[in-house]
Amino acid sequence: MSEPLLQVEGLTVAFAGDGGEVVAPKRASLHVAAGATLGLVGESGSGKSVTLRAVMGLEDVGRVRHGRVLFEGRDLIQASQTELEQTRGTRIAMIFQDPASALDPVLSIGAQLTEVLRCKRGLDRAQARLQAIELLERVGIPGPEVRLRAYPHQLSGGLQQRAVIALAIACDPVLLLADEPTTALDVTIQDQILALLERLRQQSGMAMVLVSHDLAVVAQMCDTVAVMYAGRIMECGPTDVVTTQPRHPYTEALLKSADMTGGLERSRLESIPGQPPDLTALPPGCPFAPRCRYADERCSAAAIALDAVLPAHGTACAFPERMSR
Repeated sequence: MSEPLLQVEGLTVAFAGDGGEVVAPKRASLHVAAGATLGLVGESGSGKSVTLRAVMGLEDVGRVRHGRVLFEGRDLIQASQTELEQTRGTRIAMIFQDPASALDPVLSIGAQLTEVLRCKRGLDRAQARLQAIELLERVGIPGPEVRLRAYPHQLSGGLQQRAVIALAIACDPVLLLADEPTTALDVTIQDQILALLERLRQQSGMAMVLVSHDLAVVAQMCDTVAVMYAGRIMECGPTDVVTTQPRHPYTEALLKSADMTGGLERSRLESIPGQPPDLTALPPGCPFAPRCRYADERCSAAAIALDAVLPAHGTACAFPERMSR
């Protein structure tokens, strides 16, 4: 079996919070095969975005306390700034949450696209302009010649996100990191952006990591899924297995709180009791134990490792057999 395109091994990132040090992610491990899509799902503050930023080398080196990020066999944590700059945008690209802040407000869309194409691909001005028009057409922006002259504030949220996607795929990366790419967009535009990402992935054969808080979206688009809570990966495995046979109470609770039918069936959704933990003062043992319907005193005694319950399916629960779904 060939090595995964991306291997994150035991990644731990720490930074200062308002009440003390926050560690998220903590000992996170992820694998992404070439051409496959991994979903990274969990509540806000669970460490999903920090994980992607660490993969891109955008977190300060001092914050990364442990772990390796192996991309195409090379550890990006140990890579020099020059090596990272050569990799970013060409081999790995990222779509950030807020397209308005990801785009430079004082440069036209065309200027931003052509700059990437000239710097990363060595095109001259005329070649870069033609390629920029093709990219805008590829991501479904109407009137691309006109839109090249537009500034970000002159575009709708949906068109801004399409422009950000065009920037991300400009150099044909083999891995695309999409950090909640539909945040702040209405439902119709969300569906269009997700469909666009899937079409581009199939056309180019690139792999993708999709960060979302929506399990229904992940179930629709991803081959594998990793569920994060309080900086830890609680469960991971093939998406069809994890979403139908969850083996961690947090995954089960997320499924019961999500509309997995796309509105086709009307059933009562369940909320998850309690509140997410304070990451500066996590309880001992399983961080989900205070909110877990199955927990007993053993769950709070010691940290629980991510162990296999099925082939390629792991859970950080001491009692996976208790799952009722």
